[in-house]
Amino acid sequence: MLDQKDLIAQIPYCLDKTDFPQLGEKYEGKVRDNYIKGDRRVLISSDRLSAFDRVICTIPFKGQVLTQMAKFWFEKTKDIIGNHVIEYPDPDVLIGKQCKPLPIEMVVRGYITGVTTTSAWYNYEKGVRNFCGNILPDGLKKNQKFDKPILTPSTKAEHGEHDESVSRDEILKRTDLTPEQYDKIAEASLKLYERGVEIAAKQGIILVDTKYEFGQTPEGEIVLIDEIHTPDSSRFWFANEYDKRFAAGEEQKKIDKEYLREWLAERGFRGEGEIPEIPADIKAETGRRYIEAYELITGQKFDAQVGSVIDRITKNLQQYM
Repeated sequence: MLDQKDLIAQIPYCLDKTDFPQLGEKYEGKVRDNYIKGDRRVLISSDRLSAFDRVICTIPFKGQVLTQMAKFWFEKTKDIIGNHVIEYPDPDVLIGKQCKPLPIEMVVRGYITGVTTTSAWYNYEKGVRNFCGNILPDGLKKNQKFDKPILTPSTKAEHGEHDESVSRDEILKRTDLTPEQYDKIAEASLKLYERGVEIAAKQGIILVDTKYEFGQTPEGEIVLIDEIHTPDSSRFWFANEYDKRFAAGEEQKKIDKEYLREWLAERGFRGEGEIPEIPADIKAETGRRYIEAYELITGQKFDAQVGSVIDRITKNLQQYM
């Protein structure tokens, strides 16, 4: 694995933004830059880290981890539901079919945890017992496993707004999704989560919770889009630490972006006001955890070199310009 010196050396080369008008019309998400032309979408994973619905900073090699991790999982789940992938011309880039995104994120939770206002534990602590249509019993403890995974759909927030966890009925009321479409993606989401849990468990990892996004191809097929089971969209814990830490009421050992989210929360930042200055060693440690997540979960070595991400991407995308 890259050491801290390499991770700190990569910080000046982190990919913050791209500008490739030749690739098509640009849409900038919190983390990915999307370029749309005809029936093709180019998704470039930047090194931007988003938490509390804000872009916080850039993290070394994060974009490459996201694309490579999504590649691993898209391959492992394509028998459950099709996905938008065409090819990967660069470690940070995915070329996909252009789909019409469905207006919700499907969140699957296997455990009651989290620190954000949309999280199950945050709401449970505040006395909520009907969470997105799921009736939760009294007496649950933080990080406890649910009897079976629950679905907690979330609205997709506009830039600067916050996502909102809502029920199936509320989704059907607020969006143009049909009950049949909702039920199809709900069933697929639970199967995808189950597959993720199964594969992660073989590596000694717990897939705690995750979110999925779906889109519709021009032919009307519903497919999985964006990413799957990355440290941005999912929470992972170490299985061999779970029982001991849960019994002691301690926080779980994590391999996800919760590390930086909690660092911010400890300093009183939960999405409002000015973002605290993030030191280089915190950025490097966050990057290390992303790489560790990739290697632990896929069982593959992460291959990356210190240097300009934008120069490499520009060279590898020449054929599409």
